[in-house]
Amino acid sequence: MDLAVITSSDTFIITIRLIIAALLGGLVGMEREYHHHPAGFRTHLLVSVGSCLIMLLAFYGFQTYISENPDVVNFDPSRLAAYVVSGIGFLGAGTILVQGYTVRGLTTAASIWVVAGIGLTVGAGMYGAAFITTFIVILSLLLLGKINFHLPMKDNKQYIVVLVEEENSKLHDIIRDIEECMVNVRSLKAEKQKVFNDKMMIEYRLLVEYEKQDNIVRVMERLQKHDFIQQIHMEGK
Repeated sequence: MDLAVITSSDTFIITIRLIIAALLGGLVGMEREYHHHPAGFRTHLLVSVGSCLIMLLAFYGFQTYISENPDVVNFDPSRLAAYVVSGIGFLGAGTILVQGYTVRGLTTAASIWVVAGIGLTVGAGMYGAAFITTFIVILSLLLLGKINFHLPMKDNKQYIVVLVEEENSKLHDIIRDIEECMVNVRSLKAEKQKVFNDKMMIEYRLLVEYEKQDNIVRVMERLQKHDFIQQIHMEGK
């Protein structure tokens, strides 16, 4: 079986495309690295270069199978690209972290998926689309994350701080009472603590969002009825 014939001009094109893919993927990764996200500069760079390499393989690795008749197609370069798009989801899923009721890493997973597309696009020689996509991605990561898209009617935010015994920390009941009072839990942090009698306690800090002050008053009244809650108070955001 004949190997694919790569000319010197092909080698130059392949090199340029791999370098551009590394540059664009690295730019997106730098933004993630700066904000201390799980997948940073190296991860995005490798995903972009790897995707570009697979796309180049699809174009240049099967030249011996190209028919001399232009109306006959013996291979489809898009097949390898499709495998990259579907397979990259496993890597992106690894960056998603679930901490209680808070989910982190979704944006990083999405950026990895987009970087794979950028690498494929560079590999196909569509430089303009790759540069425009990279610009949009970096712009969205830097600027759009600072914009609050929440509804104006729910501007009130406060922390509900609850101290419970570790052996009897019924977090589900706390969340249920809060949500039944038309108050949304936006984030949750938990921290173990030792109190005066060396008993292990857990402090839950729940960032809640609500429309009416009466709703948060109802929440406090309901939570104070639980025996497993030792202390409860509110703090400003």
